[in-house]
Amino acid sequence: MYLPIIMLCILVIGCSGVRPSHLGVKGGLLAPCPATPNCVSSQSADRDHAISPLQYRDDTADAIMELKKVIRTMKRTEIVVATDTYLHAEFTSAVFRFVDDVEFLCDDRARLIHVRSASRVGRSDSGVNRKRVEEIRARWNAARK
Repeated sequence: MYLPIIMLCILVIGCSGVRPSHLGVKGGLLAPCPATPNCVSSQSADRDHAISPLQYRDDTADAIMELKKVIRTMKRTEIVVATDTYLHAEFTSAVFRFVDDVEFLCDDRARLIHVRSASRVGRSDSGVNRKRVEEIRARWNAARK
């Protein structure tokens, strides 16, 4: 009787995964996407993982501040790291509690915010990471008008 409940709890808890240690900025770049299709990055050269960066006009600190506001309007998010040029947020799915890591890195010279969104577990994400970045882009553009 309790076995199905225990199994479900283990499954749900296991879906969050462990925060990856390879995240962050190394050599001015975000981590590359793995070969799996559950990641997008504006710094990726291959078209399966590539996505456009966000654009900004203000100074970098203002851009990060505005980006934090956008992220905070989205459900089940937690900002894990925030500096003057970098932001790492975790997005958790409603049902199975899958956690996706979303990173942003400002390129002040180009006035771009590079983005990387990747699932922690599994192979496919049914396009969730790409959709999320496009939703962030839409909210970003709407907030800046």
